Amino acid sequence: MSAPAGFRRRYGASPLHLLLVLVSFALAVYAGLRLFEGDTFAVALWFVGAALLHDLVLLPLYSVTDRAVQALFPRGRSDGRPAPRVSVNHVRVPAFASGVLLLVWWPLVFRQVGHYTAATALPADGFLGRWLLITAALFAASAVVLVVRTWRWSRDQRQGRGSATK
Repeated sequence: MSAPAGFRRRYGASPLHLLLVLVSFALAVYAGLRLFEGDTFAVALWFVGAALLHDLVLLPLYSVTDRAVQALFPRGRSDGRPAPRVSVNHVRVPAFASGVLLLVWWPLVFRQVGHYTAATALPADGFLGRWLLITAALFAASAVVLVVRTWRWSRDQRQGRGSATK
């Protein structure tokens, strides 16, 4: 057995994967050290607060939301015929992207930054409308993908049924 094959068997991935993981860890450590050069207590407090907010508020919230979406899209039909495989990812992905955008831009979306115009000479209004438009576009694109997948599935089912009767 060659050395790369033995490495892959023991490690589970290629040496390039290991190298990229080690480089990403080194980059994270470097960024963390640079971050802690400022106000160490405030940074540590922010990390602990973010972890608690995620674990105690956001995780239960998006878990319940995910269960509700899964209940809206059942896996099969009651008559026993196969149903199109509708993935809840058609809701998860645009909701996640919209949430990340809101998390990053929330002060501007909710007009909580009074000095923005003075610092940038740009108007601070319009961020809420843009965020809503981006969110609508994300969900619309996901809906189009869902419609196309469902249409292809039903076409394949019709073609399969037609070939079975011949």
